[in-house]
Amino acid sequence: MNKKKLYWQIPFLLVLLIGSVAIVHCQHAMPYQHNTGFIFGTVYHITYQSNEDLQPQIDAELKKVNETFSTFDPNSMISQINRNRPVKINEMFSEVFTLAEEVSEDTGGAFDITVAPMVNLWGFGFKTGQRPSKEKIDSLRRMVGYEKVKLVGNTIRKQDRRTMLDCSAIAKGYGSDAVARLLRRNGIENFMVEIGGEIVTKGNSEQRMPWKIGVTKPTDDTLNTNQEFETVLNVTDKAMATSGNYRNFYYKGGKKYAHTIDPKTGYPVQHSLLSATVLAKNCATADAYATSFMVMGIEKARRVLERHPELMAYFIYSDAKGNLRVWYSPSMKGKVVE
Repeated sequence: MNKKKLYWQIPFLLVLLIGSVAIVHCQHAMPYQHNTGFIFGTVYHITYQSNEDLQPQIDAELKKVNETFSTFDPNSMISQINRNRPVKINEMFSEVFTLAEEVSEDTGGAFDITVAPMVNLWGFGFKTGQRPSKEKIDSLRRMVGYEKVKLVGNTIRKQDRRTMLDCSAIAKGYGSDAVARLLRRNGIENFMVEIGGEIVTKGNSEQRMPWKIGVTKPTDDTLNTNQEFETVLNVTDKAMATSGNYRNFYYKGGKKYAHTIDPKTGYPVQHSLLSATVLAKNCATADAYATSFMVMGIEKARRVLERHPELMAYFIYSDAKGNLRVWYSPSMKGKVVE
């Protein structure tokens, strides 16, 4: 009786085996598409396994993000908000603003989408060697602060009409997430989305291996000719963002500092963290926390990471002798390629 039952099962097992082999063969035969373009003032590279070239749909999705968050487009949603026009915000803006507010509160204001005027002030000062005056910094502090802006229903309300929003420290990450969602909706199982260094991956690369992403070593290479990697990370089914003012440092007491402005003080940070790479479930979150950690420094960042075991971080910093050193969270260990 058992032998008869086994004989009846054999054809079904053969069909299952043949079907599985056919699926694997089909997956191996399916080509990888490579799309490149320009968005958010930077270049994007998107690789995905598909018989269809989805670049028109990808560009359309990125256009929506750009029309929402571009501070260079006078007709964008954020530009109209900055001019205090009555604007009903869309779902994209609501999603990003809510996440930005959560990260701001979680990091004690280290992340702040209203800080752009301070960054611009110091950016000019760093180039000319002229330190901004205390009076100018104090005047900006009165209009800078994430708590001065609230989302009420589908509108943004400001305490000070002069407050300006700039989502550049989170929008590229969100754009990568938006493209990743588009690819998933199209049933794509293997892809890598990269927009200006903000990355989302799923499945495997063309080499049938986990996606490997390099973390650039901070250097004084102003011409951007040196792309030496500090390490390579195995990144699959994760999002990754790196914040660091590469090729843009200043020196004090023989130590190197990144040009990162603390939104709360209005002055450059006084710690030696040069690069913060974060892995998270989505790229907007990774982007925001990477920026936050550059403001906070290693010790404060580690305390945040203790509260968020779902985040992984890889830090490059300058030690007391000016040498580059590395620290990464224990959860990152399995991702670092030795």
